[in-house]
Amino acid sequence: MKPMNRTAQSRWIFSLCCIAACTAVLTLNASAQSGAWLTHSHDEQHTALSTVQSQPFSKIHWHVPVDLFPPQGEIFIHYGSPLVTAANTVIVPVKTGSNSYRVEAHNGATGKRLWAQKTHYQAPGASFIPGLGPTISGSQLFVPDLAGRVLVRQNPDQAKGTVTRLTFYGKKNYGKNPTAYQQNVQIGTPLTTDANGNLYFGFLVLGPTPINLQSGLARIAPDGTGTWVSAATASGDPAITQVAISAAPALSPDGSLLYVVVTNGSYGYLLALNSTTLAQVSRVRLTDPSSGLDALLCDCSSATPTVGPDGDVYFGVLENPFPDHNDRGWLLHFNSNLSQTKIPGSFGWDDTASIVPASLVASYQGSSSYLLMTKYNNYGGVGSGDGHNRIAILDPNATERDPVIPSTLVMKEVITILGVTPDPNWPGGVKEWCINSAAVDPFTKSVLANSEDGKLYRWDLTSNTLSEVITLSTGIGEAYTPTVIGSDGTAYAINKAVLDAIGR
Repeated sequence: MKPMNRTAQSRWIFSLCCIAACTAVLTLNASAQSGAWLTHSHDEQHTALSTVQSQPFSKIHWHVPVDLFPPQGEIFIHYGSPLVTAANTVIVPVKTGSNSYRVEAHNGATGKRLWAQKTHYQAPGASFIPGLGPTISGSQLFVPDLAGRVLVRQNPDQAKGTVTRLTFYGKKNYGKNPTAYQQNVQIGTPLTTDANGNLYFGFLVLGPTPINLQSGLARIAPDGTGTWVSAATASGDPAITQVAISAAPALSPDGSLLYVVVTNGSYGYLLALNSTTLAQVSRVRLTDPSSGLDALLCDCSSATPTVGPDGDVYFGVLENPFPDHNDRGWLLHFNSNLSQTKIPGSFGWDDTASIVPASLVASYQGSSSYLLMTKYNNYGGVGSGDGHNRIAILDPNATERDPVIPSTLVMKEVITILGVTPDPNWPGGVKEWCINSAAVDPFTKSVLANSEDGKLYRWDLTSNTLSEVITLSTGIGEAYTPTVIGSDGTAYAINKAVLDAIGR
């Protein structure tokens, strides 16, 4: 079948920081100077806020494919985020076949491959293929594996390292009937670790297992002890069937609360769980802020919760009725214990919002200590969409009328910037921004954002200009990708199934 553009794909799917905290981030202590990028969107709050200055976009130093057999035409595949250790080793998830994977370690300065490790991870079935989502904690690399297990590679900076596996439902249980677990249990989200080394992820159960596992959330402590809770039990709703695919768990700034998105394909909740016991602390049903109907949670999305320095929680959903909001969805916004629904953002369906300390935006005159950077596409040909695809800095605590549905109040635009490359498929429109998670550089007061025109841009927040650009490919329609800043300031961006390392 001929690949569809994202507009057609979406239609098809649904027709069938307090000030002190931000100052601390900018001041940086000695440990933060390491510059490691340890998980999806940088950290367990998914802030995407770098602790080192990015290098200028002078040249591509090296590149490596993240898919050895990419599809022809548009790419409906979510590739996992690269990670970077404090010692500047780049961990690259690589898709090696239709549903096979490995991780590679590359020297960040030269691109030389240090080692490769196969994983037997199987991506869950979804409209867009989910990515392999590893994470780093201390001197250990954790990688999703077959049967809901986690591969642990010691000392990822070294050419050789011991490899073991963790089993959240018990090694003995697995050993009694490996085939049952291999066939029926899959990890469904990127992995997240907290500051103490506890590991969290969502998993799917496709068939019977000897201990009657049910799809839900797993936690593995640093000593290897595993616990789990079903999505139905965690939510307190027996109709809920799973943790949302690709939605990595997030943690509150103090680590006490774990935020998880659960769904049954018709509706869903954002949960706040006790991060130790996995008991529910609170929940909120995810609804469309305009219609009041249940928001749509698409398995084509890779949006994950973002937690602000003040504890507020943000998560992107699709609108209902679809596509009344031009396929933009909404960025839902809640306080830390989910008891208060706050101002939504006007785009969110497949975006992990990035945290921007307010001091980075010279023109900002409001009172918020931090702002949000989000994608702000307005897809041509969907509803009233005009093809004017932007990225935006939004004030989470100030309102304006929504540009598509004026009766709804949304986060106030602080600054926005339009893409620059004309879209031949939509007169007057420009190519989409294709970021799931942009990288924020507080040192240069800029945001690094990838585009479907095949270029990586630096958005200067002081001048509100695209101050730097480098061409990575001829451009292609693709599922949204993460952008990363490494420990030496090298920028990493995925375009056309290739990871490029960009710097001076």
